[in-house]
Amino acid sequence: MENLKYAVEGILFAAGEAVKTAKLAVVLEKSVEEIDAAAMELKADYDRDKRGFAIIEISEGYQICSRPDYYKYIREILGEQRNQPLSNAAMEALAIIAYKQPVTRGMIEKVRGVNSDGCVSRLYERGLIEEAGRLDAPGRPVLYKTTDTFLRCFGLKTPQDLPPINFQMTIPELMETGEQLSIVEETAPATEDNGQAPEMIPETESQEE
Repeated sequence: MENLKYAVEGILFAAGEAVKTAKLAVVLEKSVEEIDAAAMELKADYDRDKRGFAIIEISEGYQICSRPDYYKYIREILGEQRNQPLSNAAMEALAIIAYKQPVTRGMIEKVRGVNSDGCVSRLYERGLIEEAGRLDAPGRPVLYKTTDTFLRCFGLKTPQDLPPINFQMTIPELMETGEQLSIVEETAPATEDNGQAPEMIPETESQEE
């Protein structure tokens, strides 16, 4: 196929979300290696010309997003459109899920030492975690794992790209490690990695959080 990279570009632009490399290969009747080469060529073109779009690798696939350099202008046009920052409690729960996935609410609560129903529910509503089946145990509790949205927000390709962690750490130490990651503010479908640590809000919630 002539202009394979432009076919990849068109699909990614229309999808508005990450598309698996294997799926692109099937649709375009090319090998995975050819798709990777086309995507990398397209990424290089965007980077060289400082285009408004960028190509990011995520979860064994690719996605088109807005270039961080232009986020302040995009925000002026589209408005703030930012979600309420995650609380310290929610960030604790998210860090536990990210490093120990898949996990149940009970496993999260064992680490945190408090009820975590509210935290897990908010993370689920924000699209940062999703169900990953059920544990083969009494009651068959739901297992949770992180999503592609989580990877995109934290600038990761896969969960394996998380910084190393010592699970003997206390929760405050765990949170400090988590701040090595940078979370972005989204204006769908574009994203921006502003290099800042996740924004926290003071803990004013009940012990349930």
